[in-house]
Amino acid sequence: MTELTEKQMSVTDQGATVWLTGLPSAGKTTIAHALAERLRGEGHRVEVLDGDEIREFLSAGLGFTREDRHTNVQRIGFVAELLASNGVKALVPVIAPYADSREAVAKRHSAAGTAYLEVHVATPVEVCSERDVKGLYAKQAAGEISGLTGVDDPYEAPQSPDLRIESHTQSVQESAGSLYALLTERGLA
Repeated sequence: MTELTEKQMSVTDQGATVWLTGLPSAGKTTIAHALAERLRGEGHRVEVLDGDEIREFLSAGLGFTREDRHTNVQRIGFVAELLASNGVKALVPVIAPYADSREAVAKRHSAAGTAYLEVHVATPVEVCSERDVKGLYAKQAAGEISGLTGVDDPYEAPQSPDLRIESHTQSVQESAGSLYALLTERGLA
């Protein structure tokens, strides 16, 4: 079997990791699934590496200390790069609150020559707490949990993401559309 050259490879065969970072209930997973649907409809191979699912299956037993969060992000980054280097668009809606953890994932991709895009879903904490998809903000306010990212635990927003989406000012389809436009601009869609 011969190796395909870059020119012979269709855009649908090109892998990439799209890392969507942001606060809990920012809209990361919803946007990722909307984009995945569109990409699959065009023939792309796509996987959504949902942060909650990864915590349950790949990172079971990890807590929410800075070290555990870093380990979780590195595990997800490893899997994403593995998928992306094999022609899959890996959409990764994961909080990843620390800049150094995200930077380590970006460096792994760069070292492997794998496309990596960082997207900040920049939804204000007030909006996220109103959405409160999983009830985390209510539990934190009631004193049932602590260490909620962006409330009583830090969130280091990306300084120079490839794209910043303000999901509170546009629809899910508009948010996914702006992300699709970025992929197209970079020759990945």
